Amino acid sequence: MKRLIIIISLIFSISISTELSAASKSKVHTFEAGKGHFLLDGEPFLIKAAEIHYARIPAEYWEHRIQMCKALGMNTICIYVFWNYHEEEEGVFNFEGERELSRFLKLCQKHDMWVIVRPGPYVCAEWEMGGLPWWLLKKENMELRSLNKNFMQAVGRFQRRLAKELQPFMLKNGGNILMVQVENEFGSYGTDKAYMSAMRDSLRAAGWEGTAMFQCDWSSNFQNNALDDLIWTLNFGTNAKPLSQFKTLRTIRPDAPLMCSEYWSGWFDGWGRKHETRSADAMVKGIGTMLENGISFSLYMTHGGTSFAHWAGANNTHFSPDCTSYDYDAPINEQGAATDKYHKLRALLQEYSDKPLPEIPLAKPIIKLNNIDFSGYAPLESNVCRVITSEQVQSFEEMDFGYGSALYACALPACPEGGYLRITEPHDFARIFVNDKLIGELYRGLKEQHTLRMPAVNQGDTLRIFVEAMGRINYSRQIHDHKGITEKVELIKSAEEVILLKDWEIYLIDARTYPVEWNKIVGKKPGYYKAEFKLKKRGDSFLDLSTWGKGFVWVNGHCLGRFWKVGPQQTLYCPAVWLKKGKNEIVVMDIIGPEEITMQGLASPIIDMLRKECLPEDAVKIERQVLQNSSVQAENQGNDAAPGAK
Repeated sequence: MKRLIIIISLIFSISISTELSAASKSKVHTFEAGKGHFLLDGEPFLIKAAEIHYARIPAEYWEHRIQMCKALGMNTICIYVFWNYHEEEEGVFNFEGERELSRFLKLCQKHDMWVIVRPGPYVCAEWEMGGLPWWLLKKENMELRSLNKNFMQAVGRFQRRLAKELQPFMLKNGGNILMVQVENEFGSYGTDKAYMSAMRDSLRAAGWEGTAMFQCDWSSNFQNNALDDLIWTLNFGTNAKPLSQFKTLRTIRPDAPLMCSEYWSGWFDGWGRKHETRSADAMVKGIGTMLENGISFSLYMTHGGTSFAHWAGANNTHFSPDCTSYDYDAPINEQGAATDKYHKLRALLQEYSDKPLPEIPLAKPIIKLNNIDFSGYAPLESNVCRVITSEQVQSFEEMDFGYGSALYACALPACPEGGYLRITEPHDFARIFVNDKLIGELYRGLKEQHTLRMPAVNQGDTLRIFVEAMGRINYSRQIHDHKGITEKVELIKSAEEVILLKDWEIYLIDARTYPVEWNKIVGKKPGYYKAEFKLKKRGDSFLDLSTWGKGFVWVNGHCLGRFWKVGPQQTLYCPAVWLKKGKNEIVVMDIIGPEEITMQGLASPIIDMLRKECLPEDAVKIERQVLQNSSVQAENQGNDAAPGAK
């Protein structure tokens, strides 16, 4: 094993040396902030950047999307690097296949596109936990985005590994990376210049010394954490007045080049909320103002793409999980085609180009899929990866479990008159059963929904709580977002008798896998469903999930992401490159159960069909009614138990 490790290390070193040697033969460029302009090789340079995320695009489509950005009139590609995408397991890095970042940058080089790298460690981006790995929450007294020793050590390790991966693409090595960002919009999180300084120093120590560094924030807070030796950029969106946004910055740094590092072309969607759009004319007008005044910009997003698998995050209002589609109402839509916004912006950018823009690449072909009938079924419990026995409930992080669902089971005491079940807290969507009969659902997105009415139960009846973890919060201090049941479960028999439920069996179901053995379908119930279908030709498609409940979909082993009938998204984007000529397989995990066990592939997406009636009933009134009794309120405030509790 040691010999194998040494050989792999030598091969990796030779590969890096070869790339560096090849890069050294290329022209070595310089980039810096000059007086009123950015300077590329000593000449004024206006950055026209397109933000796209390689993790949200199938690798086979990277080149197409880069070409779409170039044909739009952009000269730079701006990317986030999602830490948790490359280090899902602590200390194990993955930069291969769909995560081969070096391949993406080579494609940018091929098409003469400069690159801006935004490596976080926190990035927001409506991505799971803002790009931070979930396993950070396992560490004792963890304080994210701080000088916490464990956090800084983990950040430094990742930054060193990433810098090693990107060395051939640094300007000093003949590469195309113009700038690297220090942290991300920290002003909306806190004020801590010592932390920002440590982030800057950590990047330099990792290998970015000599690369231009910048920090971004809003015009309202950028001074709170601004470091004198960094380039300052601002973030704002369509309908903002760009010149007003830069008013304070112009006063403080009158000779500095100006840049909007995130000009928001649209906005993101959340489950249970209306579909978001922004005006094309307003977006183009704002960019026109910046161009007229020599202000560089990065269009967030130029192409949003898709938060495949379990990678969609959640907003913090109160808890609002993000949809799988990251279409963002961007100029290039989720499937990679040009929109009205694209054509209007391209016409503007052509005016600021000294040569004709490249032809717009053809959109990828789209196919319809006729009715796909399902033939295989497997219950949810057939995919249990681990069973935990515990006196108290445990969160996912306490069980060393990252993504998926858990079934918490225990025996109930007798409660002949019924009562209330209180779960503090169910993160994020819970279905509660007594002796396999569904008695209710709780959803964290409905504020304060922790309690539901129980039927009368006998001693020894079985309580089962199925908890699905949705995306971890990606914004604000709520990014410390633990999953599963995070504290305790109680049976409230009366105001004077509150019983803490103990002795649990917890069954863990990983969201990244599905069963391999199948039975015949009997009824429409929660579980996994499998279908096979044949294709004569491949093409992109949009799988219609409007008759299904809630869960995930896989096509030929590729997870397309999460669906939920509440909308507004009712379809999932299925790239042609994940389909096959001949036989194909679809697997659906539905934790609620379908209305109809069939599916179609549509030629266009449905991302604006909201069905709020499909949300769980709001239990806030029940919760408040239960908590009116002062003894229960006192128990909530920290007493071990209310009078008479067992």
